[in-house]
Amino acid sequence: MENLKVHETWSSRPAFLLSAIGFAVGLGNIWRFPYVAGENGGGAFVLIYLVVLFCIGAPLVAAELLIGRRGDLSPIGSMQRLAREAGASSAWGGVGVLALVATFLILTFYSVVAGWAADYLWRSVFGGFAGIDAAQSRERFDTLLATPWRLALWQAVMLGLAVMIIRRGVSKGIEKAALVLMPMLFLILIVMALYGMTLEGFGDAAAFLFVPDFSRVTAQTFLIAIGQAFFSVGVAMGGMITYGAYMPDRIKIPSSTIIIASADTLVALVAGLAIFPIVFTSGLAPAEGTGLVFQSLPLAFGNMAYGGVIAVAFFLLLVAAALTSMVANLEPLVSWAEEHGGMKRPGAALAFGLAIFGVGIASTLSFNVLSDFHPLGVLPIFEEMTIYGATEFIASNLLLPIGALLTAVFVGWIVKREAAQDELELSGGALFGTWLFLLRFVAPLGILLLIVFAFIG
Repeated sequence: MENLKVHETWSSRPAFLLSAIGFAVGLGNIWRFPYVAGENGGGAFVLIYLVVLFCIGAPLVAAELLIGRRGDLSPIGSMQRLAREAGASSAWGGVGVLALVATFLILTFYSVVAGWAADYLWRSVFGGFAGIDAAQSRERFDTLLATPWRLALWQAVMLGLAVMIIRRGVSKGIEKAALVLMPMLFLILIVMALYGMTLEGFGDAAAFLFVPDFSRVTAQTFLIAIGQAFFSVGVAMGGMITYGAYMPDRIKIPSSTIIIASADTLVALVAGLAIFPIVFTSGLAPAEGTGLVFQSLPLAFGNMAYGGVIAVAFFLLLVAAALTSMVANLEPLVSWAEEHGGMKRPGAALAFGLAIFGVGIASTLSFNVLSDFHPLGVLPIFEEMTIYGATEFIASNLLLPIGALLTAVFVGWIVKREAAQDELELSGGALFGTWLFLLRFVAPLGILLLIVFAFIG
């Protein structure tokens, strides 16, 4: 029999928005989006990304919030409840199962990278990077990856913080953390961007990000924009459905969706203005990904004015972004355990934290002891992937896109039109019609392209 557990609700619209934005804003916003934009046409890519974001990402966010508020349960229960309301099979609850499996797998490797940020925050506070050269910076990162106990320690610290927040519930845990961490994140970004404006590389950074170069726009650019928009706002992970279940009726889904998507993009752009003036001033390469964050930037911090302070601010920013995303990914799992496992919140949070850590140790070891182990190597696409790489690929390129595709189909074609209009508080006018068209046709097409090109590359 269905558990009719009544969840807490968000105490205010700002608390919900900050929590939802915290979910959307993660490590990828801070370093991946800026260099992807710069390498794919700068301002041209930003324009394409914005179009894609509001044609694919935002409609899916609204759909997930709609499912959550209408269903008032965790992802599985909410999908089943809406399916029954529409006279459809309860097997649609499998989409919720897919979301929970994906978010569990994501946390097993995301917590590892979050641990890197925590380790570097510790280093920047107690020792810093003063005077290091390129070889020393590279050696420090390589040493971290080669030391299993350090990786496991910081992974445990980050998971422990997420568990401590989740176990306190929505109002005393998630909200309070968001009300502290998100303003802190915004403040650090603004201060770093203002500092970046004083550096000689600021003009080059602004041009890299915002000057349109349509000669660099190809079909691949659109696929990259779709992927960035899709993953950036956190769809198909269960987080938005779960957060939607805590939404009181006074919080409007359409306007909240626009704010979440816009804030997520703004953070990424401001991050670019904070980071890339340092990159260009120091003569570093902007498109290094992980190497930029954990090798090149520490080198810059160690050889610039106020570098020690900027290093602390930057890695504190990374830790805050990682933690808010981890909290939002852990919450759907805990919510489900409360509903269907009869577990109390503190016990459920601890149990999932330990399970994620235990499974995540395999990803930790894939950087050292198990670096030559390729678990799915019999399949050509996985032959060079470690445990970490295979887990990331399966979650990011398979489970999430399939989940998002099924979500778009479910809300676009299965959920009763009247139910969607009721939750969105939109009549059958042009705005609702546009949203429904995007959800039924545009989003599925974009997601299918992502899935196909993930495998044929």
